[in-house]
Amino acid sequence: MFIAQELRKTNIAEYLLYMWQVEDTIRAFDCSLSRIRHEYIARFNYTDEQKEEETDWFGNLIRMLNSEGCRQQGHLQINKVVMQQLQELHAQLLASAKFPFYHAEYYKVLPYIVELRNRGANKEENEIETCFNSLYGVMLLRLQKKEVTPNTQHAVKEISTFIGMLNDYYLKDKQEPLEF
Repeated sequence: MFIAQELRKTNIAEYLLYMWQVEDTIRAFDCSLSRIRHEYIARFNYTDEQKEEETDWFGNLIRMLNSEGCRQQGHLQINKVVMQQLQELHAQLLASAKFPFYHAEYYKVLPYIVELRNRGANKEENEIETCFNSLYGVMLLRLQKKEVTPNTQHAVKEISTFIGMLNDYYLKDKQEPLEF
């Protein structure tokens, strides 16, 4: 919760990836709040009050996973909304001639997006979701200490730069709405 709150304010892209990881963490503990409390939250150097806040937060997320039918897979509506906001901003940036650097970065990563979509199971996902899925997939590979090929590393570096630029525009837009 504490990490999520900070990331939501400072880096929406990292926030979304973190929240996907939280969803998977909950699933890894079989959506059991007592297991999360004793086996996960207990490992952190939190005060008793912080542990209670974190437990409440995880409890709410578990309830949402259950009520939204995401217990086994998929993303919470709160995370889908963030993804939709990013996709909408992406479309606005592309539709405007006022953001040439964004356009250039997008066309630089477009071949990777097309390749990833052609390889992926869900050909209907939007381009931004494709980017996030690739970033999350590589993050999981690294956490599992599995090899990431040089080609994949290069693609992810380019995608990270592009998503970083989208993140920057998102934060600017939240501070003072962008003029398209």
